[in-house]
Amino acid sequence: VGNYKRTVKRIDDGHRLCNDLMNCIHERARIEKVYAQQLTEWAKRWKQLVEKGPQYGTVERAWCAFMSEAEKVSELHLEVKGSLMNEDFEKIKNWQKEAFHKQMMGGFKETKEAEDGFRKAQKPWAKKLKEVEAAKKAYHAACKEEKLAISRETNSKADPALNPEQLKKLQDKVEKSKQDVLKTKEKYEKSLKELDNATPQYMENMEQVFEQCQQFEEKRLRFFREVLLEVQKHLDLSNVASYKNIYRELEQNIKTADAVEDLRWFRANQGPGMSMNWPQFEEWSADLNRTLSRREKKKASDGVTLTGINQTGDQVSQPNKHSSSLSVQSNTVQSVQSSYNPFEDEEDTGSTVSEKEDNKNKNVSSYEKNQSYPTDWSDEESNNPFSSTDANGDTNPFDEDTPPAMEVRVRALYDYEGQEQDELSFKAGDELTKMENEDEQGWCKGRLDNGQVGLYPANYVEPIQ
Repeated sequence: VGNYKRTVKRIDDGHRLCNDLMNCIHERARIEKVYAQQLTEWAKRWKQLVEKGPQYGTVERAWCAFMSEAEKVSELHLEVKGSLMNEDFEKIKNWQKEAFHKQMMGGFKETKEAEDGFRKAQKPWAKKLKEVEAAKKAYHAACKEEKLAISRETNSKADPALNPEQLKKLQDKVEKSKQDVLKTKEKYEKSLKELDNATPQYMENMEQVFEQCQQFEEKRLRFFREVLLEVQKHLDLSNVASYKNIYRELEQNIKTADAVEDLRWFRANQGPGMSMNWPQFEEWSADLNRTLSRREKKKASDGVTLTGINQTGDQVSQPNKHSSSLSVQSNTVQSVQSSYNPFEDEEDTGSTVSEKEDNKNKNVSSYEKNQSYPTDWSDEESNNPFSSTDANGDTNPFDEDTPPAMEVRVRALYDYEGQEQDELSFKAGDELTKMENEDEQGWCKGRLDNGQVGLYPANYVEPIQ
């Protein structure tokens, strides 16, 4: 009695399972969306880097084909996300609303109907079962009383102190208890027989209600199977024709890469085949402003720049090899490199994580196709770190004896690509040795593990604990 509650509870479980399946699909849709966004961001960032990088020709197009593949796959995964939410999720939600009807007092109408059906079918049999239990209890009590009376009578026969009258009462008690046993036994057997006769009808009524619950559960199970198959179709991109075409096109683009063609293009555009700009006679100009190096351009100059210097003496007769300017810098000059604080984005700015990553990735490839190479290569130039009177050029501007006590091991926080020949290049996570402390422009002198010595931005590294 009452064990039908497990079957009734299955109806409530079915409603909860619908919610669980919807949550499951919703989480997968969110994963598909995030993956699509990451593919798009990755493709955008690396497409710019490759286009600005040193790679050229057909190999560049083959490399960029990977970014095109990512963009197309991103669109497909966004379609998967849309199918999961707009079709599968909504289908389960609508089916749940149609299959389960909430009551005003709480619970579901289907649960109450099943509960009432089972209780109604079980009520007559449960009543008879209760009568059987009562008859059984009475019969067992009579048997216990009979055994006790017989025991008393047996003990009284061995006791000479009892008179015949007392003995007669004990014998009457035994006889009465035997009659009670017969009566209770007969009643117990009768009620048990009635219960047995009612059992077939009881089973039939209970099974009828149970089959109704089975049919309701069967609808849910079949619906779940149908939905899961649709979800599988939406997730399986291997059967999507456009998905196969993406990788077919990617393979074709890679196979079209031709090293000979790229070398021919480079020869015609960057090598001996390009149009030449041979030196020609140029008139002398009074403007003696020289071209500043890249690092000097980056420095914020609040000093006084002297231009238009008139040369006297023998210098007038010499041709103008290099235009130059004299700049007087103040002690407050700061390099643009030091103005970039890699930690400032983490404070009050509203930049996102992707924007921070973009800032970090700007140094992945500092080489650009349109990078202009300096044509002033003379050793007489003052900003040439390798200029030396030594004919063999063995002089290293960084060959200075640094006290060992000044050296500190540091770890790179970001990628950095050296902008000048006297600057170091390293990747995030690389370790190097700091040889001199930060100067007023925000630069440090260090040495890589391969022995290369040069400058680097001080805020790009952190001490190793």
